[in-house]
Amino acid sequence: MKILNALLSAAAAVSLFAVSASAQTYPERTITMVVPFSAGGPTDTVARLVAESMSKDLGQQIIVENVGGAGGTLGAGRVAQAEPDGYTLLLHHIGMATSATLYRKLAYDTLNAFEYVGLVTEVPMTIVARKDFEPTDLKSLIEHVKANKDTVTVANAGIGAASHLCGMMFMSAIETPLTTVPYKGTGPAMTDLLGGCDQTTNTTKQIQGGTIKAYAVTSPERLKIFPDLPTAEEAGLSGFQVGIWHGVYSPKGTPAEVTDRLSKSLQKALKDENVVARFGELGTEPSSDADATPAALKAKLESEIARWKPVIEAAGQYAD
Repeated sequence: MKILNALLSAAAAVSLFAVSASAQTYPERTITMVVPFSAGGPTDTVARLVAESMSKDLGQQIIVENVGGAGGTLGAGRVAQAEPDGYTLLLHHIGMATSATLYRKLAYDTLNAFEYVGLVTEVPMTIVARKDFEPTDLKSLIEHVKANKDTVTVANAGIGAASHLCGMMFMSAIETPLTTVPYKGTGPAMTDLLGGCDQTTNTTKQIQGGTIKAYAVTSPERLKIFPDLPTAEEAGLSGFQVGIWHGVYSPKGTPAEVTDRLSKSLQKALKDENVVARFGELGTEPSSDADATPAALKAKLESEIARWKPVIEAAGQYAD
């Protein structure tokens, strides 16, 4: 028995040494960052900016791989099952929290299947409609919607998408159910837009170009890029704030040293002049050092699951 215990202790020591040595030399090869949505969308844009900057800091390329489908749960599930060695990451948005309720059967435990790297950014939403829509401000928009609830439709990029979530919150806020029209992505939804919400990363150019009409932003303060566009609070929709936050995760069991290295690299990337400038053009800002941490991301995910659960259950709109 003594010999067996000695052998087990030796094996454990060798294993611990191997993990420690691996963490110290990390990364030694290309890293894959999974984005659970299609290429060219808002989350993909954020991921590619961050991946490019982190690649420079880490000395290894981070390749962005789009694994779309099932409201982001396919990509998240793939990362949850990946080897926990720091070479497979996930960049997901608020859907990481809402999927815990939207999908009553998930292949992974949202809170416990991942290690947390840090928050990346929180993108505000814009309440928009086609450019020739009659209402001129948010107050008249709400009045029009309430009076024509049987004919007004709300476009979104599919169940679980940021636009779908904002739309549900909007209907809850004005206490008026509306017909929702899901599309396969933000592009088609924007082309046929009748009315709805979407991230500033996807609406900035259209608003600036006058191809759609913007009524309000869902952030606590006005945006630098749209100084004349009121917040929903200012426009009369009290308490209506929706931010589409993004975070970076790795599979459960990723060594703490590796997670710490990734978190520090993320913090550095979010100070990159190019990242800051491009985020600004998209109507958002990078997360602070305090938010680009494992603890902050975990706390955000827990609070957002609790926030959205009653909204989704009240709407009765599930994805499975």
